This record gives sequence, structure tokens and C-alpha cells, in this order.
Amino acid sequence: MASRAGPRAAGTDGSDFQHRERVAKHYQMSVTLKYEIKKLIYVHLVIWLLLVAKMSVGHLRLLSHDQVAMPYQWEYPYLLSIVPSLLGLLSFPRNNISYLVLSMISMGLFSIAPLIYGSMEMFPAAQQLYRHGKAYRFLFGFSAVSVMYLVLVLAVQVHAWQLYYSKKLLDSWFTSTQEKKRK
Repeated sequence: MASRAGPRAAGTDGSDFQHRERVAKHYQMSVTLKYEIKKLIYVHLVIWLLLVAKMSVGHLRLLSHDQVAMPYQWEYPYLLSIVPSLLGLLSFPRNNISYLVLSMISMGLFSIAPLIYGSMEMFPAAQQLYRHGKAYRFLFGFSAVSVMYLVLVLAVQVHAWQLYYSKKLLDSWFTSTQEKKRK
């Protein structure tokens, strides 16, 4: 072996690296996908905490009704959307397929479904705002329906990417499981 300061090993020109072992592709992919999903979970956590803060301020009346409106109905079931994220995080240390599958299924129930319901619930208010320019709920001087639609669009994107990466991670884990069974 050659050292940094010393001479090169005898009989080699440095091009004999082809025989060395490499990390299997599905293990590299697993690490990369876990990292991406963790980033998305942290973004989801920020959205969730902002929503909890908004709902707490609205219910406890810490600010006037003109500053922070009461929560929409879809916001209550969306609070359960933290469960799929926690299940996803729990699946990572030991590549637990069942936790990841539960995370993906519960994401549809507790994250995507409330967001779909929220878009339908807020649609009449958004329609009235954009047709007639009248808003009845406000969030720090802005139309609450506009702000909540922005949050909704961001949350849909986060959950969609989270589902996409989770599916790819699940496929990667199945590949490694199948290879182990063959041996």
C-alpha cells in the first residue's frame, strides 16, 4: 500500500482499484432517501407547529378576532398528521418495512384527506374573495383563506414528495430483502 508521503506500492500504477468492494446501490439509495424524507418531515413539523400555534391563539383568544380567526374544520383532523411522520422516523433505524407502510397508509388518512377536505371547505370563501373582494376571516391583516390555501398547497407538496420518497425507499428495502433471501 502506498502512503501519502511514501512511495507507491511495488507492482502497481494506481489503476488496480476496480477489484475493490463497493457499497451496493440499494444501500446507497436507502441512505439518500432517508435523508430526503427526514428533511421533508422537518418541514412538515414546522407547518404543523405553525398550525398548532394558530389554532391555540384562536381558541385561547390571545389576540383579537380581527388578528387571528378561528380555525377551519379541516385543521383539527390535520393535527393527527404528525403520527405518520413519527412512524416514518421510527422505521429508519432498523429499516422496519411495516412502520414505513403504516406511515404511508396513515399519511393518506391523516394528512392528504384533511387537506382535500380543507380545499373543499375553503373554496366558497376563496370564491367570494376573488369574485367580490370580500373576506370575513383574517390572519394578521391578510385574508385567512388566502394564507391557508398557501399553507395547504405547501403541505400537499411536502406530503406528496414524502409519499414518493417513501415508496422508493420501500422498493429499495424490498430489493435488499429479496437479495438476502436468495443467498
